[in-house]
Amino acid sequence: MSDTQPRKIGPVLATFSVANNMIGSGFFLLPATLARSGGVTALSWLLATVLAVLLGATFARLVRDYPKLDCPDDYVRPALGRDMGFLAATLYWISSWIGNNAIAVAAFGYLALLLPVGDGTLTRVLGQIALIWLMFALNLFGPRAIARFQSLCVVLGLLPVAAILIWGWGSFDAGIYQAAWNVSGESDAHVVFGSLAPIFWAFVGLETGAMVAGVVRDAARNVPIATMGGIVIAGLVYLASSVLMMGIVPAAELADSGAPFALVAGRMFGEWAIPVIAAAAALKATGTLGGWMLVTGESGARAAQRGFLPAIFGRLRANGSAGWGLLIITLSMTALAVLTLSPTVSGQFETIINMVVTLVVMAYVAAALSLMLGTSARPASRGDRLVGMGALLACGLLVYSTPVKTLVGGIVIALLALAAYRGFARRPASPGP
Repeated sequence: MSDTQPRKIGPVLATFSVANNMIGSGFFLLPATLARSGGVTALSWLLATVLAVLLGATFARLVRDYPKLDCPDDYVRPALGRDMGFLAATLYWISSWIGNNAIAVAAFGYLALLLPVGDGTLTRVLGQIALIWLMFALNLFGPRAIARFQSLCVVLGLLPVAAILIWGWGSFDAGIYQAAWNVSGESDAHVVFGSLAPIFWAFVGLETGAMVAGVVRDAARNVPIATMGGIVIAGLVYLASSVLMMGIVPAAELADSGAPFALVAGRMFGEWAIPVIAAAAALKATGTLGGWMLVTGESGARAAQRGFLPAIFGRLRANGSAGWGLLIITLSMTALAVLTLSPTVSGQFETIINMVVTLVVMAYVAAALSLMLGTSARPASRGDRLVGMGALLACGLLVYSTPVKTLVGGIVIALLALAAYRGFARRPASPGP
C-alpha cells in the first residue's frame, strides 16, 4: 500500500460530501417556491430523486473510464469532439455563476429579517448585489480565507436548522398539509411533472462524486456508492423539510415568505426563534455563496487554460485567486440580479434556478451521449447504453418541465457561447485523459 493511500476518503465520507454539495440554497427557499403548488410536490420530489439516480449512474460509470475527471470536457471530447466538449464545459460553468445568484437571493431573503430595511424589490436587489460584491472581495484574499469562512458558516448555520427538522414534527398538522395538497388549480399530474425543473435545482451537484474520484479510495467501487447514496440522502432531506413545513404553515403564507424556515421556527417556538433561524440560514447561504464563487473562478481558469474562455479568466493572483475572472463573473452576476428581479423572493429564485437547470441538463445530455457512444479505445457496453438511455429519458422529462421561455433562452446562450468560442479560440487545448 502506498503512503498516500490512507489520505484518500472512503465511501461514507464521499457519500456525505456528495450529499452536502446538493443541500444548499434550495434547502432554504424551495419550500416557499413549491408552496405555490402544494403538498402534491412531494410526489415530484420522489420522481426527481429517481431521475437524479439515473443521471448519477451515468457519471458513476464514466468514472470507470475517466478516473481523473476535472472538467466535463474530459469525458465529452473523446466521444463527441472538441466543440461538444467546449459546450458541455462552458454551459456548466455558466450555470454555476448563474446559480450563485440564486444563493444570493436565498441569503438576503433571510438576512433582510435581521436588518432595519424594508422588503421592497429595490431593497432586495441592492442587498443581493452587496452580498455578491462582499463575497468577491473575500475571494480576493485567496482560497484559504474562503475555506475558513465557509467552515464557520457550515457549523454555525446548520445546527439551528437541523433542530427544526428534528423537533418540528411535533408541530406538524396533517389538516394543514391536506388542505394544501394542491392549490395550483391544475391536475395533480400536471403539477408533479411541471415542478420537476425547479426541484431538480436541489440535485445539481450530483456529478461532484465523479469529479473528485481521484481522492476517493477504490474509486471504481466507492464513487458509484457515494453518488447514489448522496443523491438518496439529499432527496430524503429535501422531501422531509418540504412536507414538514407545509404541515406547519398554510401554503399561502409559506409561498409569500422570503424566509420560510424562519417563519416555521416562529410558529414552533415563538417570535424569539425567527431571528435565530434567520441568522443561521443567512450565514449558511452566504458561506455557500462564497464557496461557489471560488469554484466558479477556478473552473473558469481551467476552462481558459483549455482554450474555452478568453485568457483573462486564467490569470491567477499570487494567493491563487482568479481575480480578473471573478471580477467579470461578479459584474455578470450583478446584471443578472437586476434582470431577474421579481415581486417575491420565491418568484425570483424560481426564475434563476429554472435557467440553471436548463443549462445543466444540456451538459448532462452530453454526458449521457458520451457514455452511450463510447470511443474506439473505450467502446460502450450494453450496460453503458442502457444507463445512457435512462439518463436521456431523465433529461427529456426535465426539459418538458422547463418553461418554454427559459428553454429558448438556454438554447440562445449555447449558440452565443459557441459563436464567441469560434471567435477567440486560437490555440489548441491541452489533451484530455
